[in-house]
Amino acid sequence: MSAQSEAVAQHEASILAGGEPSNQRMESLEARIHYKFCNPLLLAEALTHPSLAYETQGPHFDNQRLEFLGDAVLQLVLTRELFIAFPDLDEGTMTKLRSQLVSRPALQKYALRIDLGAYLLMGKGEAASGGRERASTLADAVEALVGAMYLDGDLGAASKFVLSLCEPELQQMDVDPDQLNPKGQLQELLQAASSGNPNYTIVSQDGPDHCKVFVSEVQWRGQLLGRGTGQSKRLAEAAAAKDALSAPFVVAIREALAQQKDTRRPASLVKAGEQLVQK
Repeated sequence: MSAQSEAVAQHEASILAGGEPSNQRMESLEARIHYKFCNPLLLAEALTHPSLAYETQGPHFDNQRLEFLGDAVLQLVLTRELFIAFPDLDEGTMTKLRSQLVSRPALQKYALRIDLGAYLLMGKGEAASGGRERASTLADAVEALVGAMYLDGDLGAASKFVLSLCEPELQQMDVDPDQLNPKGQLQELLQAASSGNPNYTIVSQDGPDHCKVFVSEVQWRGQLLGRGTGQSKRLAEAAAAKDALSAPFVVAIREALAQQKDTRRPASLVKAGEQLVQK
């Protein structure tokens, strides 16, 4: 038996014997999620699978109620993030994006990132049948953990955790042209004029950890094209790119490409780019 498996077994044995979850294991998970619970019983409840009560044949809480709450919190946090990040998207498109972020496979992926299955309290039969890796179990546990964090802290604490957990998927949406990503649009237009990618820099950040405001600037070949703010670095960069899309030079590139209906680099655009940098 591995050290991790032995720790899980000891953790569950204490529950079956009527004790409380191991403080050491609680602290291990808290370190992974970068959040310290004021009420550790909420964390214990979030980690408790319904099979544990069935196996002990006695009254015991499980994570189903917290799962219900966490589902709503998760939807709210990601809905707000999509609403701010993609101001040009319609309701239907944002709904599809949100569905991808909260689908069972996505939630399972989030759980695996923090090894959540290893911390779950469940019956021996459930664990033996692969419960710690089961997609539905992991998805429910993620939602329960979000719900527990919301009750223990506030929406800001839950939001910070959710956005950190979903960051790779949110970043992927940023680089997908089909999601109307301003950073992708700007890069495509500039590369049509000349070589070189736009460079983004976070020039300032202000506010408490749960509500920071970032300021980003985007430059191309030494020329400042746009500036934007957001509650994450990603949102600030997207805002800067959107601002740059209205810069006169970028607008000229867009119009020239529309007239020529060709994505190749027209010589006139290359020359215009070189003249802009020289000024």
